[in-house]
Order: sequence, then C-alpha cells, then structure tokens
Amino acid sequence: METFWVFLVFLAVLGAWMGFNYWRLRRAATVIDNAEFAEKIHGGQLIDLRDPSEFNRKHILGARNIPYQQLRQSTAALRKDRPVLIYENDRGQLVTPAALHLKKQGFNEIYILSYGLNGWDGKVKTTK
Repeated sequence: METFWVFLVFLAVLGAWMGFNYWRLRRAATVIDNAEFAEKIHGGQLIDLRDPSEFNRKHILGARNIPYQQLRQSTAALRKDRPVLIYENDRGQLVTPAALHLKKQGFNEIYILSYGLNGWDGKVKTTK
C-alpha cells in the first residue's frame, strides 16, 4: 500500500513539473504549424538550433545555424524588432530553453516549428 502512495505522489509531482514547463513555454513562445511558420519566415529570423553537421546535411531554406550551445554568445547577432523562428529536428529538448533564453533577453516574437524539421513540408537545402 505504501508503494502505491509513493507512486501516486511521484506521478503528481511529474505531472506538475510537466505542466509548469508547458506553461513556461507558452508564455515565452508560440508553437505554430508548417503553414504559419512558412508565412512568418519572410521578415523573420530563421534559426536552426542543431549541430553544424546536422545543419549542413539538411536545413530549411534560408535558415541560419546557431547551435543551442552557442545561442547565449550569439544573441547579440539577432534583432529584437523582428520575429525569431526556431526549430530543431522534432521539437525536442532544445527549443524550450532557447525560447526561454530569448524571452529573457527581450525578444517578444518567438515562434517554434510545431514538429521541427522532421515534420517540415516546405523547401529545404540538402547536401549529398
């Protein structure tokens, strides 16, 4: 019986943590689908957060590679008066902390590609 309560408390804490992170992301950025992302690319700053090797293999046409590990040092290269569009492979681990960092630095229009590059159906640049 005690194991059941420990498990129940664990699930409650896990659910609260996931809910809190979801709430933080929603306050920092807007998650948008492919069509809306494609519209916002024109006039926006398109940032690929993946490693350079992944970027070189395939990326959304017009994207600039700023790996997540270098984002803090490269924030000054971005304009705060233009939307920032960020993506990685499948909206995994990097976009949430990247969006939170950009919001903290004063960026107000931050958009995340809903399913990342893996779900993108627009133009891409690939190398063979």
